[in-house]
Amino acid sequence: MKLVTAIIKPFKLDDVRQALHEVGVAGVTVSEVKGFGRQKGHTELYRGAEYTVDFLPKLKLETAVRVEMVEQVVEAIQKAAVTGKMGDGKIFIASLEEAIRIRTGETGREAL
Repeated sequence: MKLVTAIIKPFKLDDVRQALHEVGVAGVTVSEVKGFGRQKGHTELYRGAEYTVDFLPKLKLETAVRVEMVEQVVEAIQKAAVTGKMGDGKIFIASLEEAIRIRTGETGREAL
């Protein structure tokens, strides 16, 4: 099992969710996060005062998938989240040691 974590632009959520559904992902956890990478934030004007926004709003998606699905999931996220501009995000893949469904007690692949 693998844990796929993607950081994407907020307005791309519906596109990514639909793409993941099409490849058979049953569930996704979404968190609102803030951060920066190469963009380094930007400057905004508010009531005549200029200020720097260091951390940009992003969404963090997490989904646990079977090893054989990882390539499809990554490809689906990449295609759905891309805008071609800086700040499109990142995808991280980590090994997932165990998964347990609380309601039934199922473990491993059956819990996904």
